[in-house]
Amino acid sequence: MRHISRRGAIGLGAGAAAAVGLAGCGTLTSSDGPTHAGGSATKGSPTPRPDRPLGDGSTAFTGKQPHQPAEPEPLEPGQTPPQFVVFSWDGAGEVGNGLFPRFLDLARDHGAHMTFFLSGLYLLPESKKRLYDPPNNPRGASDIGYLTDAHIKDTLKNVRRAWLEGHEIGTHFNGHFCAGSGSVGNWTPQQWRSEIDQAKSFVKEWRTTTGWTDLPALPFDYDKELVGGRTPCLLGQDNLLPAARELGWRYDASAPGGLQIWPCKKQGIWDLPLQQIPFPGRSFEVLSMDYNMLANQSVNSTNAPSHNYPGWREQAARAYISGFKRAYETNRAPFFVGNHFEQWNGGIYMDAVEEALKHIAREKEKGGDVRLVSFRQFVDWLDVQKPEVLDQLRTLEVGQAPAEGWKRF
Repeated sequence: MRHISRRGAIGLGAGAAAAVGLAGCGTLTSSDGPTHAGGSATKGSPTPRPDRPLGDGSTAFTGKQPHQPAEPEPLEPGQTPPQFVVFSWDGAGEVGNGLFPRFLDLARDHGAHMTFFLSGLYLLPESKKRLYDPPNNPRGASDIGYLTDAHIKDTLKNVRRAWLEGHEIGTHFNGHFCAGSGSVGNWTPQQWRSEIDQAKSFVKEWRTTTGWTDLPALPFDYDKELVGGRTPCLLGQDNLLPAARELGWRYDASAPGGLQIWPCKKQGIWDLPLQQIPFPGRSFEVLSMDYNMLANQSVNSTNAPSHNYPGWREQAARAYISGFKRAYETNRAPFFVGNHFEQWNGGIYMDAVEEALKHIAREKEKGGDVRLVSFRQFVDWLDVQKPEVLDQLRTLEVGQAPAEGWKRF
C-alpha cells in the first residue's frame, strides 16, 4: 500500500474528536461567497461546444453532466427538509484492489451520487515527479506514493466513469504532508494556491506527462468542475479558504469534529466538516471517517489481529447507521462520511461503509425523502434556500427535533 500516508490522516488522535461546533453562523447574505454552479471560469467567456478537447486533450468539455438531480427548490416554512447523505472518498486512486469500481457499482445499484477527492499526484507518473514543487518540501517529495503506470490508467478509467455516472470530482490536493515544517497546516494562502494550481495541472495535462494518446479524455472541464476539496489530515483550512474563495470554490470539507447540525459558511465558503457520531460501546463519539474508526479500534495499526475484525466491522457499520438515524429522526442535518480506498484491517471498513449505504438506501426505498448526493449537489440545494429558513434549521441542536413537529416549525 505504497500510496498511503501513515501519519494520522484525520488530524485527530484516538479518542473523542474535538468538539468543534458550527454555531454562530449569522444570517447568510449574497456577500457570503459564490452561489453559482460553476467553478473559476472567467465571466463572459464563451461556452465551448460539447466534445471539444481542452488543452492537450487530457480533458474535454462534453456538455452538462449526466445523471444529475432535478433542479433544487427552496423549502417553505414548516416543510420537512430532505435528509442529505454524502459519501466521499479521499485520494480516489484505483490501485488494483477493485474498490473504486466496487463503490461505483454500489452507487449505481442504489441511485446514489458521491464525491471523489482526487489526489493530483495519482495522475502523475513517478518518472515525472520533479514536475511537482510542493510548498516547504523538496521538489518531487510526497508523503503518499506515486502510482504505477497501470494504476494511473485504472484511475483515469474510473474517474471518467464516475463523472459520466453523475459523481463529483473534487480534490485531495497532492503530496499529503501532515507533519513537520512542511505540513499543510503551515501553508500560506499563496502556497495553497500553488498546490491547487499544480493539482489541476496534473489532471488537465496527463497526456503530456504520460505520453499516452490512445486513452479517452476525461469528459469534463476541471476548471469548472472543481468547486471543493478536502485537505490532507484535515489540516490548514483557515489559510486554504482565501485561495478557495479566489478560485470561486463553493465549499470545503476539511474541518474535523463538526457537529450534526445544519452548516454555515466560513470566509464565504460552505463549511462541510466531517462529523462526530455515536461510537457504539464507547463513552465518546467518533469522527465520521474510516481512518478515525481504525485509530480508535487498533491504535493506528492497519493489520491488527484478525480475530478482532467481526466486532470492529459491526461497530463501524453501527456508528455510521447511528449517525444517520440521529439526524434523520431529529433535526435532519446533513450526514457526511469520509473514506479511503483501503483494505485496512482486512477490508472491514469498506464492508461497514457498504452496509451503511445499503441501510440508508433502504430508508429511501421505503419512501423517505433521503438523498444520497455529492457535496456539489448538496450545495446546489443550499444555495437556493431562503436565508431565514436555513437560520431556523440551525436553531436545532444535535439530536433535537422541532418541538411541535415540522409543520409548525
